[in-house]
Amino acid sequence: MSNALTIGTRFGSSTPAHVLAKKMNRHTFWCGQSGSGKTYALGVLLEQLILDTRLPVVILDPNSDFVRMRELRDTAPPESAALWRDRDIRVLRLDGPEEDRLRVRFLGMTVQARAAVLKIDPIIDPEDYNAMLRLESFVHTDLRGHLVQWLREQNDPAWHRLALRLENLGIADLDVWAWGGRDLIDDIDERADATVIDLGGFSTPLEPKAAALALLDHLWDNRNERVGRLIVIDEAHNLCSPDPASEVDRLLTERIVQIAAEGRKYGLWLLLSTQRPSKVHPNALSQCDNLALMKMSSLSDVAELGRQLGYAPDELLAQAPSFRQGQALFAGGFAEQAQIVQVGARLTQEGGNDVAIVVR
Repeated sequence: MSNALTIGTRFGSSTPAHVLAKKMNRHTFWCGQSGSGKTYALGVLLEQLILDTRLPVVILDPNSDFVRMRELRDTAPPESAALWRDRDIRVLRLDGPEEDRLRVRFLGMTVQARAAVLKIDPIIDPEDYNAMLRLESFVHTDLRGHLVQWLREQNDPAWHRLALRLENLGIADLDVWAWGGRDLIDDIDERADATVIDLGGFSTPLEPKAAALALLDHLWDNRNERVGRLIVIDEAHNLCSPDPASEVDRLLTERIVQIAAEGRKYGLWLLLSTQRPSKVHPNALSQCDNLALMKMSSLSDVAELGRQLGYAPDELLAQAPSFRQGQALFAGGFAEQAQIVQVGARLTQEGGNDVAIVVR
């Protein structure tokens, strides 16, 4: 397959515009305000990557925008459609079929992540934290059945307190837990061409964050396998804030910043997509060597991008407030040259469409 992925045409001409597939082994920042066509355009790039490379793509999808990636549009070219049907596209959802349900093994998470979920501090709650540590020696991650029941059956007051905490905080009854069954890590380790992790639809904000944290920790803990992966984080400001509000948020931000700083040599490449660059931790943003910028009316956000990403030409950045829907500035290593592009058509259906106004 070609190294040049066609993503549209150069603005004002019919000349094809390309992104260099081999340069996706760098972190990418993708941004644009609401209505700019950001998510649609991102889908165009991801489709071309999935078609023309063997790079596994993992998408953290908070708004269910990519859940229809298995569904081809009627307008998809027959040759591309035939290739697409051969790709392994998985969509993990809260309410999907049993084999496609998004679940996380609580006992498969790191001790730090579990403690954050249970709001246990190793200094303030040393006995409870120690009980979390000791669980490793007694309970296997393939536990079948409910953890609370198991904890209550043990003759240990500390584990009884953990059971109470699980129930009192409502953690025990969250829909995200696999409790020993198949979980998202099983799918990730099978290295599908694309795995969409639908983070929408949960009843609490903790559940999608727990799923994202479990995924990112697993990829980092197994980084020495050096399996190239593109990790797409849509609405990245929700998972990589400079001002995390909870311990789970702090661990998420810390892990994403760590992957941004050190992940490249292990084949862990981020694509951070957001409407608000200023709401993404600067230590993650500054590590991005590729930029796709769509319409952005906030001059302060555009100026901040110019400061953080010096390779983006000022004269092209200055045009961002006037971009029309589907227009984008591509700059950095993955662009043959910094250029403004009219993004082309999607092959697959888009989820999360706008709500239409019915005219009387």
